[in-house]
Amino acid sequence: MTRKVLLFEILLIATACVATMIAYPHLPVQVATHWNIHLQPDGHGPKWVLFFFGPGLLAGITLFTCLGPWLSPKHFEVDSFRGTWRQVMLLLFCMMSYVYATMLWAGLRDKVDAGRLILGGVCLMMVLMGNLMGKVRKNFFIGVRTPWTLASDRVWNATHRFAARTWMAGGMLGLLFATIGHPALAISVLLAGCSVPYAYSLVFYKQLERRGEM
Repeated sequence: MTRKVLLFEILLIATACVATMIAYPHLPVQVATHWNIHLQPDGHGPKWVLFFFGPGLLAGITLFTCLGPWLSPKHFEVDSFRGTWRQVMLLLFCMMSYVYATMLWAGLRDKVDAGRLILGGVCLMMVLMGNLMGKVRKNFFIGVRTPWTLASDRVWNATHRFAARTWMAGGMLGLLFATIGHPALAISVLLAGCSVPYAYSLVFYKQLERRGEM
């Protein structure tokens, strides 16, 4: 992680702490923490959990970004794609910052459609993440990690090039459906975009195995 990115994340964590403390007296005793497939809140928790969902989770992502290269076992080093690793983790950090800001705003304003805002953000993240998937190399932390991708660099690389397309397609379609008011369809295409590469990795591995290329 570069110093500029680290400073940016520390400042954002500090901002989340300050914003939570300022908003805290004005929040209801119970705040929404989960939304169902119809984007209605179906899970609540005491308002102090916001410190965990916000500053706590963001600090955890920053820490993991720094420790990931050190934690990686031999032959699965993050160093082989360090630039992409940083981009993926920064994207995740920004996404969780957005989700937390939406949760905090929804706690202060009853009329905020937090479920739709969060779903739209997730769809956009899928598109951006898909743009990076083809550059992710074999590791234990991010990507499509199946027995077949972990067993073969060739299967890993082919699966992630395929995942780049399905993730972007799922994210764009999901954003469209979320925008026009069909959350169930949005969630369905998101899940499909994420899950299809897992099946692809098995099929491609077995094809190579039958051809004696494994």
